[in-house]
Amino acid sequence: MGLLRRVARARLANRVIRRLRRAGVPEVRYHRAGFEVRFTLPGDDQPTILPLTPLLGRNRRELGEHLAGVLGTGNVPRDWASAAPLLRPVLRGAAPGSPLRRPALPFLSEFVVVDHPETMTYVTPAQLVLWNVTADRVFDAARANLPGAVLHGSPSGKPVVVRFVDDGNAYWTSHLLLPGWLDRLAEQVGGRPVAFAPERGTLLVTADDPDLVRALFVQAEEIYAKSTRSLTPMAYVGDRDGCPIPYPAPPGHPLHHVVSRAERILAVEEYNRQAAELPGAAGLRLTGSDESGWRTQALWVADTPALLPVADEVLLGESRILPWHELDLAPVDGLSPERRRAQGWPA
Repeated sequence: MGLLRRVARARLANRVIRRLRRAGVPEVRYHRAGFEVRFTLPGDDQPTILPLTPLLGRNRRELGEHLAGVLGTGNVPRDWASAAPLLRPVLRGAAPGSPLRRPALPFLSEFVVVDHPETMTYVTPAQLVLWNVTADRVFDAARANLPGAVLHGSPSGKPVVVRFVDDGNAYWTSHLLLPGWLDRLAEQVGGRPVAFAPERGTLLVTADDPDLVRALFVQAEEIYAKSTRSLTPMAYVGDRDGCPIPYPAPPGHPLHHVVSRAERILAVEEYNRQAAELPGAAGLRLTGSDESGWRTQALWVADTPALLPVADEVLLGESRILPWHELDLAPVDGLSPERRRAQGWPA
């Protein structure tokens, strides 16, 4: 990203923060990685997320009108009847605060947000008490609000790549959570559908053709690496029940190395995001090659207690490497992704 663009983005964030604080919102933070502002409105216990990309290029009056709308509609509804139509499911690796969540895919969870035109707010367990509903009912209502859209037009019969780009309302990547939705695209893409969701606003679907899928792994990794809203470089298919699972490519499969690389890139990113906010958490890095195989290394940098990410191997200090299975480590409760507690270095 060029210097002028970084400066413009930082200035916009500062203007938004100043206006929100003048409006009486005390807790406002800019998150540069996602190019968004998070703030907690009076009466809420969960941050509201304001994407800043739609505000680029707006003048002062337009910005003021937009923020006025945000402040007027951003609160979480107090009753279930008002909240239910606004709920949407989202697929994420991590989310601010302590929102309601359930596992969906490796390193990814399903969350529920209250969707307003300009903002979204994650639903928390506290809202379940306020609305007097169960978590399952909240997740079911959110999924039911997705349009479930499918492709239109006549299928060509040949494998193709279809790109769904989110306009802010479609929640395309969330459609992967709908059982059977992906499989219904088989005729349109010309075979068993394979989906990529490299960033929150982009869903790529193609047929299970080795050459097409290999090319999309490369494209998805590039989008994932460059996006400020990265989601996953992995590919997904439907299982027997139509639920998404990671693209299977065991040893000997022609795509084994590219799938292995994508799996580990996702692990590295999610573990390092977690480590940035978790005291004592060790980092993770990717090592290897297509020829030798891809591996993850947990970085135990000193002979001190540490919370280690689950990895293929552990790098102790600068040069000593041990296979993961040789370490006897205690699991740590309540962490996602999971970690193990390590005390002193092994002899």
